[in-house]
Amino acid sequence: MLDPVIAFFRRTFAALGRGVSVVIAWLFWPFRAANGWYRDRNILIKAPIGAALVLLVGLYGYFVWQTQVWTNFNPDYVTNYKLSERTTSAGQELPAPTPAVSTTGATPAVAAAKTCQSSAIVDVAAGLIDYNVDQNAWISSMLLYRLGLFGMDWDSTPFLDNKASFQRGVNQAVRRTSVELVDSLGRVRGTSGIDNDLQSARGNLQFDEYSWYFGLNPFGPKTPSPSYYRAAAESLRKFNTSLSQCNSVFDGRADNLIQFIDRIANDIGGTSAILRERSENYNGGWFDTRADDRFWFAYGQLYGYYGILAAAGADFSQVIRERNLTSIWNDTLMQTRAALRIQPSIISNGDESGWIMPSHLATMGFYVLRVRSNLVELRSVLDR
Repeated sequence: MLDPVIAFFRRTFAALGRGVSVVIAWLFWPFRAANGWYRDRNILIKAPIGAALVLLVGLYGYFVWQTQVWTNFNPDYVTNYKLSERTTSAGQELPAPTPAVSTTGATPAVAAAKTCQSSAIVDVAAGLIDYNVDQNAWISSMLLYRLGLFGMDWDSTPFLDNKASFQRGVNQAVRRTSVELVDSLGRVRGTSGIDNDLQSARGNLQFDEYSWYFGLNPFGPKTPSPSYYRAAAESLRKFNTSLSQCNSVFDGRADNLIQFIDRIANDIGGTSAILRERSENYNGGWFDTRADDRFWFAYGQLYGYYGILAAAGADFSQVIRERNLTSIWNDTLMQTRAALRIQPSIISNGDESGWIMPSHLATMGFYVLRVRSNLVELRSVLDR
C-alpha cells in the first residue's frame, strides 16, 4: 500500500539530486575549463598566472580575516580611561604639588611649571581613531572592498560588510565631535582664534572614507583614508599636550555643553530616521541585505558616543555638579551602554508585528531614541 508513496518520494529526491548536480556542474564548468586550458600551457604562461592567483587568494584571505576579526572590541572600553580619577574640569589649572621640605638648609628647588587638566573628550576621540585604523584595518578603503563581490557593492550583500559599517558609525561620532571642538569647545567664545591642531584634525576627519592609493575620480594616485585619520589623531594628541601645558584653551561653560549635547542629539536623531525608513519600508527578515549596514552603523555611532559622553562628564564635571545633573547624566550613559548589549549574529528586518523573524532595526531604533530623549532632557535642565 505504501509502495507507490515511497516510489513517488524516491523519484522526487532523485530528480532533486539530478537538478542539484546540473547546477553544481554548471557553476564549476568555467573553473574546469580554465584548469584544462592552464594545464596545456607552457611554463612562461603558467608562472605569471599562478603568481596572480596566489596573490589574489592571499588578498582575499587577508580581507576575510580583517572583516571577521574585531580586534580589541570592548563595549566597556571607557573604563580604560579611568575617568573617575579626574577631579578637575578640562582646561583648569591643576593644583601644584607640595614641595618637599629640606632638612639640610639647602636652597629649595625652583617651583614646577603650572599644568592644566587635559581633555578626556580629545583623549577618547583620538583613541577611537586609533581603534579604527591602527588596531584594526580600515575596511571601507581596502581594495577588495572597493571592487565588491563580482562588481556588486559589498554593502548590497549580506557578507563581510558589518565591520565596515560599524567603523563608519564610530567615525561619524568622532567627526561630529571634532567639529564641536573647533567651533566652540577649543576656543573662548566666537571671537577668539581657532586652534590650529583642532582645525587640522577636523579637516582630516572630513576626508572621504573610501579612498585607496589610486582612484578614478579624479584619476590618479591618492592618499588612502587611514593616513588622514592617523594625522587627525596626532593633531588631537598635540592639542591635548598643549592644553596640559596651559598653552591652549578648553572652554567648559554650560552653554557649550548645551550646544554639544544638542549636536549629538541631532546626529543620532538622523540615524533613527534611517533605521525607521528601512524598518517600515522593507520586511525581508533575515534576507534584507541592507539591514545589517543600518544596524551596525547605528551601533558604531552609539559605541563612539558612549565614550565621548562619558568623557564629556569628566571635562564638564564642574558644570554637572553645579546643576545637579550627576544622576541624569549617569542614566544617559547607562541607556547608551544598554544599547551596546544588542549583538545579534544575523541582523533580521522582519515585520514589527511578526513573530518568526525579529526586527532588530526597530529594537536598535528604540534604544537610539531612548538615548536621544535623555540627551534632550539633559539639555532642558541645563537651559533653565
